[in-house]
Amino acid sequence: MLTGLEYVIPMVTVDKAVIAKIERNNKRFEILVDPLLAYDLRQGRSVSIQNMLAVSHVYADSKKGMRASDHDVKAIFKTEDIEKIAEYIVKHGDVQLTASFKREKVEERKKQIAALISRNAMDPRTKAPHPIERVLTSMEQAGVSIDAFQSPEAQMENVIKAIRPIIPISMDKITLVIKVPAKHSGKIHGFLKFYGIKSESWSKDGSLTVNVETAAAVKDEIIGKVSHMTQGDCSIQ
Repeated sequence: MLTGLEYVIPMVTVDKAVIAKIERNNKRFEILVDPLLAYDLRQGRSVSIQNMLAVSHVYADSKKGMRASDHDVKAIFKTEDIEKIAEYIVKHGDVQLTASFKREKVEERKKQIAALISRNAMDPRTKAPHPIERVLTSMEQAGVSIDAFQSPEAQMENVIKAIRPIIPISMDKITLVIKVPAKHSGKIHGFLKFYGIKSESWSKDGSLTVNVETAAAVKDEIIGKVSHMTQGDCSIQ
């Protein structure tokens, strides 16, 4: 018997678990998992694999209760550790989310993508960012398909292509050269990291010069916030 596949106390009941599966060498391997923890794991978050598992078995067919053979499991996954096996299946296989759970996560992802586009793109006519609601509306009109598992950054380009016929979008980048004295350098450096520091230079007196490459749409936002945080004691070009 596989010592790594011994029973552990489940944190999700079988009736609330979903199937995560993967096929290798024409064989199917399935586990029963907590949908939320499995989703979080696919998003790169740290989760308790033990808590994610409803039961600590690998199945050939979980609906029929058919266990995968120990020989097949060892041959494919090269380990007896159920947690390592479960992590691999969830990350590289398919997780059968319920329709309602998937709808919820797709809606969350849509809003995240819309916010990302609003922050990084602008209306070339007005040089201002498109409001998030306008982006969401154009996504609906374009019939954009959103992947609940894929990151917003990975989907943004395709979404922009889809909505560009509906709303004009520019992805122009600009570089701002920002100089602040030592008394403001720490907080300004921390603030500007969010926007993307291209290069930085610290003087002996502690003053800071930063080159920030960012979306043209947020230029006024950066200038306004830096000016406010330094009470105008800064140089921005």
